[in-house]
Amino acid sequence: MLDILAITGPIYLCIALGFAAVRWRVFSPADMRVMGKFVIQFALPALLFNALASRPIAELLQPAYLLAFGVGSVVWLLISLWGAHRLQKRSLTESAYTTMGMTCGNSTFIGYPVVLLAIGPLAGVALAMNLLVENLIKLPLLMTLADVGASDTARSSWRHALRETLHRLVRNPMIIAIVLGFVVALLGWPIPSVIARTVNLFGAASGGLALFIIGGTLVGLQVRGLRRQVAQITLGKLLLHPAAVWAAVMLLPLIGLPALTGELRAAVVLSAAMPMLGIYPLLAQRHGHEGFTAAALLATTVASFFTLSAILWLMRHSAGWLS
Repeated sequence: MLDILAITGPIYLCIALGFAAVRWRVFSPADMRVMGKFVIQFALPALLFNALASRPIAELLQPAYLLAFGVGSVVWLLISLWGAHRLQKRSLTESAYTTMGMTCGNSTFIGYPVVLLAIGPLAGVALAMNLLVENLIKLPLLMTLADVGASDTARSSWRHALRETLHRLVRNPMIIAIVLGFVVALLGWPIPSVIARTVNLFGAASGGLALFIIGGTLVGLQVRGLRRQVAQITLGKLLLHPAAVWAAVMLLPLIGLPALTGELRAAVVLSAAMPMLGIYPLLAQRHGHEGFTAAALLATTVASFFTLSAILWLMRHSAGWLS
């Protein structure tokens, strides 16, 4: 158990320090937004580029990982959306944000540090593949559905949403870093030492600072009056999403698709077990759903300490998952 706490403990201590710093007014919420912008615009892109450009292309091409994470996540996304919209009779927009909370994890701010401590340097490769699935499939689909549900004219809303999605993707610094990293690895270009060291310096700033920011953003969030919906999202994100990805890991080889083994098998399930992305309430704010999304972010982040510790313990006691 102490080995598990050695992985999860530093993560949540960093989050707690961020919370305390804002709660005691060492930093303001506005400071957290500035720091977050630095991480997203500079530190994480540097980390992603370095993780990809410094590895052989054969090590980066992991179709089994993309299949397991993509298939498991998308199947759970469709089930969650159907349940919220059809069974619970929520609007399409609210259903899209409920589903986002249950399927779109915080791969950057929490996922990468946890996976890094669990499996080591391959965490950067896992992060890049997670971001491809999340930014090219899950988030565009759910944001488009949210826009369509809030619009009176579905056809024009679909066109506008798709155009906005493409525009965001082209300008996303993390997607640009992933593409550049793959290109450098594919062509085998050596990176000049002065550039490599600069990239390393920026990349090294991402882990602890990202967790500190998550803690700061939790200050002031409340769960009162939203317990049932928050509990549903928390359960779906922390337990059912990783269960769906684990099922994909186990089932895909049975139908003749590549099997995922070794450290990346642990990484893909851990990635699915992360709480939702930190900007979840900010995305929902545009359609007036920041209330239940902020409450779900707080509850899921706190609960994830226990669920991640339990999942890591299970992996440690299951042959072939974690040494």
